[in-house]
Amino acid sequence: MKIEIEPIGVIHSPHKTREETPIQPYFSDDIGEVEVFDKFKDGLKDVEGFSHLILVYFFHKSDKTVLQSAPFLDRKPKGVFAMRHPDRPNHIGISVVKLIEINGNILKVKGIDVLDGTPLLDIKPYVPEFDKKENFEIGWLRDKL
Repeated sequence: MKIEIEPIGVIHSPHKTREETPIQPYFSDDIGEVEVFDKFKDGLKDVEGFSHLILVYFFHKSDKTVLQSAPFLDRKPKGVFAMRHPDRPNHIGISVVKLIEINGNILKVKGIDVLDGTPLLDIKPYVPEFDKKENFEIGWLRDKL
């Protein structure tokens, strides 16, 4: 099976290299802009009512796939599905960012942790009642945060 995905926009950020990019939105106060292409801008109707958005994007600078690697917060190798690493089989990333303002098809956001020019695949509203879970475990990250 082949899946084709068309980007709906592009993410603009102050991060020009992988090395200078924060590892998660939690570690970033940086401001970025999410540009939604004109043909998809009607999909932004009513987005302004949400304080946070989930950005789904493609790690366009990842040119390899690893199934195990030492993550940013540990030196012991972990499986790629047990961490948020850009060198994944499908190079798909997510970030929860704070929506600051909307100007036409441009969303100004805070907490950006992606490279400048990253292709945007989707936007979803963050809804705590849907997204926050009770009684969760965070595995190997338990002692890292």
